[in-house]
Amino acid sequence: MPATDTPVTATSVTQTLHARRSVRAFADRRVDPALLKTIFAAAQRAPSGGNLQPWQATLVTGEPWQAVKDAVAARTAMGREGYEPEYDIYPKGLTEPWEARRFGVGEALYASLGIPREDKRGRLAQFMDNYRGFGAPVMLFLHCSRIMGPPQWSDMGMWLQSVMLLLVEHGLASCPQECWAMYGATIRRTLGLDDGQILFTGLAIGYADEDAAVNQWAVPRAPIEDVIDWQGF
Repeated sequence: MPATDTPVTATSVTQTLHARRSVRAFADRRVDPALLKTIFAAAQRAPSGGNLQPWQATLVTGEPWQAVKDAVAARTAMGREGYEPEYDIYPKGLTEPWEARRFGVGEALYASLGIPREDKRGRLAQFMDNYRGFGAPVMLFLHCSRIMGPPQWSDMGMWLQSVMLLLVEHGLASCPQECWAMYGATIRRTLGLDDGQILFTGLAIGYADEDAAVNQWAVPRAPIEDVIDWQGF
């Protein structure tokens, strides 16, 4: 493994899983590209059906990253007319228990920032910070060929999880952001991707601002009894 100025900070899969969270405030600190290459090389061990490895990613920083932010800002200024969704991020008619989980995590996030429900402007401003990557110096855009189907999308998810855990192992942080898919065509044009590609998600990458309140609230998880049906044990 090439030497870097960033030490490995997690020593087991369990520790890394517990340490990983979606970070929504990043420190103003450069990320070593050599370290990222090491991480992505390791992530190539992620499994995929038939070894298709359908994931493709475009990594941006500096001026290219700013160009994406500027292009999307122009679309968000158009309101709903600016939407160019690649897919439905959440199912239409979402029912329980999933709707309660989605609502609950949103309320907990705003509570950590002291933004009450009646402060619509404050909540909108916080949401729009998504499209600045929460200050992350690096953004990964994950995409694949449009010929790929649901099994290959699940492969992309396994690759993405591998990347996120490896980032934690090396002292970095991330935030997966499907919200970028709301402006998929704009991002694809800005990145020079052809229409044969579909944008899945963004992944903000950097070093966490450890003092930010938005990075400190506890994110709940359902108990295993709610998701595992034990048969024959």
